[in-house]
Amino acid sequence: MRKIWAALALTFAYAITLAQAEPQNYKTTVSKFVRLYNQNKADSIFAMFSPQIKAATTAQKNKQTFTSLQSQLGDLKHTTFLKIADNVATYKADFQKATLAMKVNLNNANQLAGLLFDNYQSDATPASIPTKTLAPDPSVIESPVVIKGLEGQLAGTLSLPKSGAADKMSVVLIVPGSGPIDRNGNSAKLNLQTNSYKLLADELGKNGIACLRYDKRGVGESKSTTTESQMRFEDNIEDAIQFINYLHDDQRFSKIIVLGHSEGSLVGMMAAHDEPVNAFISVAGAGQPAEKIILEQMKSQPDYIASGVKTVLDSLRKGKVYDKVDASLYFIVRPSVQPYLMSWCRYDPVRELHKLKIPILIVQGNTDLQVKVDDAEKLKKAKSEAILDVIPDMNHIMKDAPAEKDKNLATYTNPDLPLKPEFVTAVVDFIKKVK
Repeated sequence: MRKIWAALALTFAYAITLAQAEPQNYKTTVSKFVRLYNQNKADSIFAMFSPQIKAATTAQKNKQTFTSLQSQLGDLKHTTFLKIADNVATYKADFQKATLAMKVNLNNANQLAGLLFDNYQSDATPASIPTKTLAPDPSVIESPVVIKGLEGQLAGTLSLPKSGAADKMSVVLIVPGSGPIDRNGNSAKLNLQTNSYKLLADELGKNGIACLRYDKRGVGESKSTTTESQMRFEDNIEDAIQFINYLHDDQRFSKIIVLGHSEGSLVGMMAAHDEPVNAFISVAGAGQPAEKIILEQMKSQPDYIASGVKTVLDSLRKGKVYDKVDASLYFIVRPSVQPYLMSWCRYDPVRELHKLKIPILIVQGNTDLQVKVDDAEKLKKAKSEAILDVIPDMNHIMKDAPAEKDKNLATYTNPDLPLKPEFVTAVVDFIKKVK
């Protein structure tokens, strides 16, 4: 379907018309599509296509595409009509595992002449997921932090321990993981409800340690004029450095410890280089470049997905964005995210960690589905004096979880689960020994 996706994409330079009504023919067709998609009837969806689309693909390729979409996104729970222009209707498509923009074009015979799933962006998208565990812990005092710049503002929460709040103390900067993550470790777009960063801040406060956590650029109260196609990995580093300097200027803090989680591990270690940072903690941090991580993850995907992603990454390695991306690959390597991937893949965590000349703690759970213990061991080899702590039965979000995939992932939407106690102990003990 590659030619059809590309051709359809050319029609999407349209003006927004407010308060539009959904045309009945689009409503009927989309409703039918949703029903057939959820019933895994790819052949029936193929029958809805116009002759031009059918001529450009095959029923078998169409089936492979929708099987892949089902695997990555789950059922299509709900569609919300947003607007229509030039016969292209845009819907908010709420899948089981993600929210996308669905763009539909019908011909005069009400056949699908174009169908595209793209990244969904909306100012109304909730950046934080309110849960009952978000109330301030009685042992900490929370206050907002806002740093304004030319491209918008960065916002976060500073937590101070009530006990000893008048004395100089250590402060931890939590650098968040990949994707649109807020200061609490949650993401409405990714259906993450973990509260992991909030819980960690509370645990640190109970132990007399301050903590600053923040919304990533463009998430929550961190407003940004940067679009997805303009984002680069280095933007994350710059944001972390701004918070490091903010903490350094605050006379209440004696030591700054940067804690990077997941992708934030690489961001944090690079932000800590040549900055006033006293120690670094890597939590679930990768031990190899992003390109290798992505290719490793693709081994569990169908061959045409894996080979398609490899083709894009090969192009990015040469410094070229690959525009002709099949729709089945949009969730991984859509054109608008490729500049970010290109910048991310340049860096090797092992090489970057080796540059640090401060105390380092590497923490890794052995039931982490995203990052393996082998990654932590690679980081340890890069810095022999670093402390490596492998936590039994701890997953990617720092909580107790079995290795079984479904039960492990179930913890990602249960914000009331506490952090793994051994993880908290390892972090607190390390910080208290930092000189």
